[in-house]
Amino acid sequence: MERIIEIEKLSFENEYEKNLRPTSWKEYIGQEQIKKNLQVFIKAAKKREETLDHILFFGPPGLGKTTLANLIAKEMQADIKTTAAPMIEKSGDLAAILTNLNEGDILFIDEIHRLSPAIEEILYPAMEDFRLDIIIGSGPAAQTVKIDIPKFTLIGATTRAGMISSPLRDRFGMHFRLQFYSKEELAKIIKKASLKLNKECEDDAALEIAKRCRGTPRIALRLLRRVRDFAEVENENKINLKRAKFALDQLGVNNLGFDELDLKLLHLLVEAKKAIGLSTIAAALSEDEGTIEDVIEPYLLANGYIERTARGRVATRKTYEVLKFKNPHTPSLFGDDL
Repeated sequence: MERIIEIEKLSFENEYEKNLRPTSWKEYIGQEQIKKNLQVFIKAAKKREETLDHILFFGPPGLGKTTLANLIAKEMQADIKTTAAPMIEKSGDLAAILTNLNEGDILFIDEIHRLSPAIEEILYPAMEDFRLDIIIGSGPAAQTVKIDIPKFTLIGATTRAGMISSPLRDRFGMHFRLQFYSKEELAKIIKKASLKLNKECEDDAALEIAKRCRGTPRIALRLLRRVRDFAEVENENKINLKRAKFALDQLGVNNLGFDELDLKLLHLLVEAKKAIGLSTIAAALSEDEGTIEDVIEPYLLANGYIERTARGRVATRKTYEVLKFKNPHTPSLFGDDL
């Protein structure tokens, strides 16, 4: 079953995201420092009549990496070709993509940390020298063919920057880490999106949705669409605070953005009163370890609800206060009595 606050993109969301995606820097809310820096680099590249340097975006899913790539392409007046690393299985796949690019085009590779080492080796000369080195044949008869390709900009996006190899990471001229959004920024995003959905959202209702979407625009837009459905059924012209609260409660998302799975994890840590390893948590929740690390934990870690220690995960004082549990003394979490 798909979680309503699942941070990864759900299968049906591609078209929705395209329709609600900002189409200019002015429309793009949040990530202010990244926007300012990108605007400077874009202006400089255009002034020199050069292609933009390669860019790496990293951070949790749903924060706008793809949107930024499309805005950069628009500002550079360039075509953008989009693919995902798992789709590039053979060297021929990458060669076909690169040889079909035109001068100044942008190639956007999502989940770039999942490129195989063999594919990365082909990408290195393409990024540095705009050249493809392709080996034809095998053994003593093997030959290396060098093919010049048009100058292009590679934009890579990843949720796991630590998994990108150092040689690949070093070939990106610009690195940007996207941060979680504030409630005020998300409320603005929700207000703008509600107008595009033809169901205006009142200020207090937008803020209520913003509180529950884990600092992530993708979740904010998903919750907005579901709240809109509740308002539609009641024949309401606008989304008001009462309807927003009712809808979100019905969806099982509390005022901190936690759903049942988050609460299970936090209760598990609080009731254990000690550090618990990832494999133990996965077994207790009947979830995959990767799902816990990549989907559930980032928000809880970033907002100080849990901590990772050498012994495993522990609940913080903030979690004890939120769940109204008595907070044990710190030594009992990390001391010898474990």
